[in-house]
Amino acid sequence: MLDALAAVGLRPDGRLLALNSYENRVYQAWMEEGPPLVAKFYRPERWSDAQILEEHAFARELAEHEIPVVAPLAINGGTLHAAEGFRFAVFARRGGRPPELEDPKVLEWIGRFVGRIHAVGAARPFRERPALDIDSHGIEPRTWLLASGQVPADLREAWETATTLALDGARRSYERAGGVRSIRLHGDCHGGNVLWTEDGEMRGPHFVDLDDSRSGPAVQDLWMLISGDRAAMTRQLADVLKGYQDFREFDPRELALVEALRTLRLIHYSAWIARRWEDPAFPAAFPWFGTQRYWQDRILEMREQIAAMDEEPLNVA
Repeated sequence: MLDALAAVGLRPDGRLLALNSYENRVYQAWMEEGPPLVAKFYRPERWSDAQILEEHAFARELAEHEIPVVAPLAINGGTLHAAEGFRFAVFARRGGRPPELEDPKVLEWIGRFVGRIHAVGAARPFRERPALDIDSHGIEPRTWLLASGQVPADLREAWETATTLALDGARRSYERAGGVRSIRLHGDCHGGNVLWTEDGEMRGPHFVDLDDSRSGPAVQDLWMLISGDRAAMTRQLADVLKGYQDFREFDPRELALVEALRTLRLIHYSAWIARRWEDPAFPAAFPWFGTQRYWQDRILEMREQIAAMDEEPLNVA
């Protein structure tokens, strides 16, 4: 990794610190001169070069609009580099803490920047990166899990039935929402990918890790910022939208998709862990995965989601 950085003209001093990342390998690298940088080495075969470059272009487009997104650095005229068969990118280091998502002013502030991200994201479509939809995050991972033998035999029928009904509920949710617009998204806009700082001109949120950037409904970048019971989520979403709508109109029909998108994420998440199980980092990080209790909890989770999708959508009018 140090040799890879040196090969593009950087001068690391030999110190590396592994940062929290399961999908890729991400390190903070200290330089002989200047501040540390962050190097992301991409998991092989997940994205094509064209898909990674499209993510990079989107991040740099957002940065050009003065939106606080940590974009890859252009080195020797490019943002994507290769060494010994591995691809990598280099980023400026940005510190920060998780945002206080219970604070209405923080939610409104984050909402303003998400609105700005979406205003840029709506300007043109992705050509290479895929969409977040029922097929990609529901049907495909469910089919893979059933074929893989990961679901215990004695729970397979119950899990298959629960996920069938859950996907039916997701389809009904999309039908209720109607023809909502698909735009370029951050894609994984939860509190862990929003860092908060109190430092001078950088005060406020900045957004990291567009590795899951996809096309999809705008509400995908909003629902992961809210949590709790229905009353709490209603209040939180109203705070987010108060800031969001300073920069972009929000289509209220998309509120019908909140629980459907949560359902799809849950199915996709199980398949994601299962597909990465031969990576030594995954058994260490998720020792409970694959146990009887794990799959029993997932069945209960799907049943709860089936009920949630049949409820009236959140109303923040």
